[in-house]
Amino acid sequence: MHTTAHIITIGDEILYGQITDTNAQWISQELDAIGVKATQRLTIGDVREEILATLKYSEDRADIVLITGGLGPTEDDLTKPCLAEYFGVDTKLNEEALAHLTALFKRFKFELTPINKLQAHLPTNCQMLPNEIGTAPGMWFFENKTVFISMPGVPFEMKGLMKNVIVPKLKKQFELPIIYHKVVRTIGIGESWLADKIKPWSDALPSSMSLAYLPSLREVKLRLTTSGENLTTLQKAVDQQIDKLKEYVGKFIYGYNSDTIQSVVGKLLTSKNETISTAESCTGGHLAHLITSIPGSSGYYKGSVISYTEKIKQELLGVKAQTLAEYGAVSEQTAIEMAEGVRAKFGTTYAIATTGIAGPGGGTKEIPVGTVWIALATPTGTQAKLLSLAKDRMLNIEASSKSALAFAWQNFVQNS
Repeated sequence: MHTTAHIITIGDEILYGQITDTNAQWISQELDAIGVKATQRLTIGDVREEILATLKYSEDRADIVLITGGLGPTEDDLTKPCLAEYFGVDTKLNEEALAHLTALFKRFKFELTPINKLQAHLPTNCQMLPNEIGTAPGMWFFENKTVFISMPGVPFEMKGLMKNVIVPKLKKQFELPIIYHKVVRTIGIGESWLADKIKPWSDALPSSMSLAYLPSLREVKLRLTTSGENLTTLQKAVDQQIDKLKEYVGKFIYGYNSDTIQSVVGKLLTSKNETISTAESCTGGHLAHLITSIPGSSGYYKGSVISYTEKIKQELLGVKAQTLAEYGAVSEQTAIEMAEGVRAKFGTTYAIATTGIAGPGGGTKEIPVGTVWIALATPTGTQAKLLSLAKDRMLNIEASSKSALAFAWQNFVQNS
């Protein structure tokens, strides 16, 4: 049986959308790493009644309740008084917290005002958790077999408390299993088609292992999860299942865990001591951005021509005027000549080209918004592929760039 946790984020600024809650995601990852299963994330405003009701809700459903936010010294910071009210205790000056505050303010040569001193007043039933880099201490409560942990909302303060204080205490408090995940990354196949192909495999998975589909732009991730006491045993069991999975969809699997299509393409080019360049029209440099986001990409990526106009396509890439006149800028023929032109210009092993209509305007009945041609020039010839995408400009730019890299990856794998 899993040790479970709720994560409560408190703050009107989160609900208003003024601040993105990155804390909850990070906390979930830290909990997962030690075998604690986060079952709910709850975001509420600075409202006394909501805070009290959410504390009760989470106490009834989780072994651990982690709270961030609302620990400042001003009147709108309600977490601490609400916790005292919830447990039916008073707040009292904590000498250890006051000593920390005094030293911190002295170090920065600030005056310790009466309002600041309020941060050293804590509920009498809590254990103070030292916040070495901030003014608001954390608080640890153990009531009715549930651990409540209150932390500052400032991300770097919260992370310091979690890593240095809270995670070690949780490991002592609970007997925690190992939760092991492995993500299989696929590209070039939609979620429903993938599910249909692997159904015999997924139906045969052992009951101790769960499968989740995580679709994203132009790819689908498969996450296998299991738990136990020995990491090596868990890893071996998952890898055995992945070997079976490859029998069904091996040609669509490009990587695992944190791999990206651009990092995998980079590794393949590096391993072969080969190079690549790009010619972009509708993607406007986004393809180059993805490639160069990988450290060490200068070893295999030589450069790009962003040929956003027909004139630049002709002058810098050598696309023929006749090709543009007969077939248009958004065509298989133009994409091929763009790829071949940039490959010759930079002297690379391979070259990728993109040309299309990103939108939201510019489309016609014959060539609607979302029509994109990608091409790959290689030492043995040039291939092109038509994409029919959406009407959203940024989605089309991102999808075209990712699809172009997938097109290159498929060629490298097939010809390796």
